[in-house]
Amino acid sequence: MLEITNLVAGYGGVPVLRDVSVTLGKGEIVGLLGANNAGKTTLINSLSGLVVPMSGKIMFEGNDVTRLTPKQRVELGIVQVPEGRLVFPEMTIRENLLLGGVNARARPHRPSQMDKVLELFPRLKERLSQDAGTLSGGEQQMLAIGRGLMAEAKVLMLDEPSLGLSPLFVQYIFGIIDRLHQDGLTILLVEQNLNLTLRHAQRCYVLERGQVAVEGDADSVRDDPRTRSAYLGL
Repeated sequence: MLEITNLVAGYGGVPVLRDVSVTLGKGEIVGLLGANNAGKTTLINSLSGLVVPMSGKIMFEGNDVTRLTPKQRVELGIVQVPEGRLVFPEMTIRENLLLGGVNARARPHRPSQMDKVLELFPRLKERLSQDAGTLSGGEQQMLAIGRGLMAEAKVLMLDEPSLGLSPLFVQYIFGIIDRLHQDGLTILLVEQNLNLTLRHAQRCYVLERGQVAVEGDADSVRDDPRTRSAYLGL
């Protein structure tokens, strides 16, 4: 469904990613792992169109999207839930969700999609008129995921969804991720938390210094000594 080939990307002409190749099959949860500064966010931002690749190719459903704008990618169904949630704090929950569905493909279906999101997150349904900035971190993560779903994502890219959350909220959020996967959604799970990701993803890629150090199914990645090296430098 999504294929990245020999991607080189970075900032100011300095590459962060070097010859990175990653694939996602339809309906998979694929984990993208690595320590801080491994290049995970640069990769997800390249997929979103926020970082323009220096070279390489990004294919989505058989079409070359390498040079498409972020807006064009969202309209195709490539949707990012950013690190740190980045909700609009002075807007209500309802307004944040509606903004998620402004693209041309999603706009006609906003009422039905809103019903699905609120069924998934009943806590949001209880407080639709509440400003997003008054929510807890876990509630804001629910809202950020809900906003991504409002865009009618075909590939939902979650950037560090466990960051800053209590263990109870982490368990809840990953339960939602599993449910979305069971419903057939394709998910790219970008995480620093190795064990958490390996419990939920079918396949994983481990980045080290901007390159893929390890790839394979969750069990083989867990058992590969290069995974430990990528995280601990040992």
